[in-house]
Amino acid sequence: MHNQNKTNIAILLCLFTGLRVGELCGLKWEDIDFDNAVLYVKRTVQRVSKNGKSQVIIGTPKSKTSVRTVPIPTFVLDILKNYRSCGDFYIITGKSKPTEPRTMQNRFKSILKLCGIRNVNFHLLRHTYATVCIEKGFDPKTLSELLGHADAAITLNRYCHPSMQIKKDYVSRLSLTA
Repeated sequence: MHNQNKTNIAILLCLFTGLRVGELCGLKWEDIDFDNAVLYVKRTVQRVSKNGKSQVIIGTPKSKTSVRTVPIPTFVLDILKNYRSCGDFYIITGKSKPTEPRTMQNRFKSILKLCGIRNVNFHLLRHTYATVCIEKGFDPKTLSELLGHADAAITLNRYCHPSMQIKKDYVSRLSLTA
């Protein structure tokens, strides 16, 4: 991977693990198990409004099923190994303070603009991960657990939209000559 920096690696990590932006921002080096090629989603970062003021809070993930273990593809793990840092530091900042989700989204939009790619929301990385997983034959229950959803119906209804090519491939299986 060319042009490796923490932001680009963070984007790559989301694209290949399906993390939510808040989960990514809450990810610390101690949450990555390099020996078993997994990461542990234990916290999330979000900006909330309270009494007319906004503040960044670090809390537990969205639901009980959002606390999860996610396998990391080998090539992504290899890239992470080159940037490994102290366990108590956040991956994106390399410090004891996390990046705000809004900051990560702004960085993502800057990269899209620099590359001449249309402006999309950071959450599209999660959507892309889910769609590619379905295209690669992941069963809905496994994908639902990887994404931290309570059940597979949420995953299928929210993220999985089959392409016309997939529909044609399935229908071709109905051929009488097969």
